[in-house]
Amino acid sequence: MLKSRKSEVLAAIVLAGPFVALYAWMFIYPTIQMVHLSFQNAPLIGEGTWAGLKNYTKLLSDRTFKTAVWNTAYFVLLTVVPGTAVALAIALMVSRLNGWFQSIILAMFFVPYVLPVTVVYILWDWMVNVQFGVLQPVIALFTGKPVNVWRTIPWFMPGVAIVTIWWTNGFSILLFLAGIRNIPKEIYEAALLDGASRTQVFWRVTWPLLWPVTVLCLTIQLILQLKIFDQVYLFSMGGRTQVTMVMVQYIFEQGFQRNNGGYAATIAVALFVIVVAVSVLQLQAARLRRGT
Repeated sequence: MLKSRKSEVLAAIVLAGPFVALYAWMFIYPTIQMVHLSFQNAPLIGEGTWAGLKNYTKLLSDRTFKTAVWNTAYFVLLTVVPGTAVALAIALMVSRLNGWFQSIILAMFFVPYVLPVTVVYILWDWMVNVQFGVLQPVIALFTGKPVNVWRTIPWFMPGVAIVTIWWTNGFSILLFLAGIRNIPKEIYEAALLDGASRTQVFWRVTWPLLWPVTVLCLTIQLILQLKIFDQVYLFSMGGRTQVTMVMVQYIFEQGFQRNNGGYAATIAVALFVIVVAVSVLQLQAARLRRGT
């Protein structure tokens, strides 16, 4: 028994060792270096001087940082729950289709997910162009005139949120569709025999059984949207970037544009703490919901 136990431990070390080493090298070590750099007054590359808590004290009084936190939180509110709800609705719709028609419709929703962000930017910048954008007549129905979406502050973040939901929802749709297909048909047949309506079937059968998939989609989207950068950076080029600043964009500005590596690392630590804290809170809330 002892020899067998040693063999299992040795096999586990051999199999898990490369991953653990790579994980420590690619994640744990850079994280420790980032935290260490946040206590220094240093450029992005090169030696710095010890600054203690100076960067963190500056962070608490930095108005641009507060703006970046607010814009990031606002973007999360606009995308995570609405995007997940839209993905669930589309998955329910696609699940009712059959054969090649289902495959075509599913591909139409998934294709945007594989597009590079630059292609997404060019496509949507063309569609909402003030002079010839194909979406401007739709916008004019609500505003009475064309609107420069990317240069109008109240329109900017909702506009980027719509683009992001359109761009990233394909993966969530696939997850929901896989979850729907794993629900036994016998459960639906039993519910219908008991006289349940379609609404009751959804709330009493589909929704509870899809809850683990919903939590997964919400968690993935939450982490992704807290780290929003590409879309905001591209759509705000030439505009009032300080007003539309998000946290990763502020890290980029401080680190790569101003060569202030110590302060950029401080903002990155703050974002890391926020991502971990919000993710843990969401998972705990999901666990309590499942328990009820």
